[in-house]
Amino acid sequence: MLAHATLDATTAGGTAPVVALRDVHKSFGTLKVLDGVDFEVARGEVTALIGRSGSGKSTALRCIDRFEKIDRGEITVCGHRVDDPALDVRALRLDVGIVFQSYNLFPHLTIEENITLAPRSVKKLGKSEANALAERVLAQVGLAEKLHAYPEQLSGGQQQRAAIARSLAMQPKVMLFDEVTSALDPELTGEVLKVIEALAADGMTMVMVTHEMGFARGIADQVVFMHKGKVHEAGSADILSSPATPELAQFVGTGL
Repeated sequence: MLAHATLDATTAGGTAPVVALRDVHKSFGTLKVLDGVDFEVARGEVTALIGRSGSGKSTALRCIDRFEKIDRGEITVCGHRVDDPALDVRALRLDVGIVFQSYNLFPHLTIEENITLAPRSVKKLGKSEANALAERVLAQVGLAEKLHAYPEQLSGGQQQRAAIARSLAMQPKVMLFDEVTSALDPELTGEVLKVIEALAADGMTMVMVTHEMGFARGIADQVVFMHKGKVHEAGSADILSSPATPELAQFVGTGL
């Protein structure tokens, strides 16, 4: 059974969605991971992708940023046709930031150097301008005092916040988060979620793969429940309290 609520909010303003997936298919060998996925994200909207392990949610997220190429369908992000073989991937990634479960900070560079690396090499910012940018985004995530620290001197939560700051330094139009708190204990998880809440309050368009159901209820404008490679149910965060399908009811009930 497919209970797919209408997503009128994404088009009510008459503007094109910032992110749109249409009939997206993806397989790894004989394993079908995405089986006709459709959803849209409006400007300034937070979409939470939820589902069991193996449901396809992280693969869908990675396809949005072309970390994975789709087999069939269409993906449009910030006006870029991501499924186009001629896509300018560099131009896409100037508009889209992504933060993974692992922080991926360079251990031999300070936090400032980690953050300024891409703005200087890709956007050709001067050193002083890039350093000022690093100070600003670190303050935004509550780590102003860690500018000259090395990753090993930071807690897991601080490293994840630094990774978010690194993405913010590229001034993306869309931020993608892939289970960014799954490797953290509850206290550190709270640190990171506060940063994401602040980004949402500032109007950042975000797509998040998360297992934090309470957080999804509080922050998501749209919840997309994926099951066996399909969008099984979608709508406002209310669907977490009133699931229309037994699959979502079981998922929410077990807290998986």
